[in-house]
Amino acid sequence: MATHNSGTLGGYTAARRPATLVFSQDFDRITDAIAAERQLKGWGRAKKEALISGDYEMLHLLSQQYATRNEG
Repeated sequence: MATHNSGTLGGYTAARRPATLVFSQDFDRITDAIAAERQLKGWGRAKKEALISGDYEMLHLLSQQYATRNEG
């Protein structure tokens, strides 16, 4: 977080400081962490907010709605 808030790396967070950590997850392998990050980046705002707030029931519901819309 210190690196993001210092602005030394530039990028997305450089213009959106201060950055705050709202969710974290531990992984044993870097490849698993990268896969999870890619998955989260594909989610809409509502799913991300449900994850941040720990509302796993809503997260499940939103996932079901997405799957239903994309059937066929």
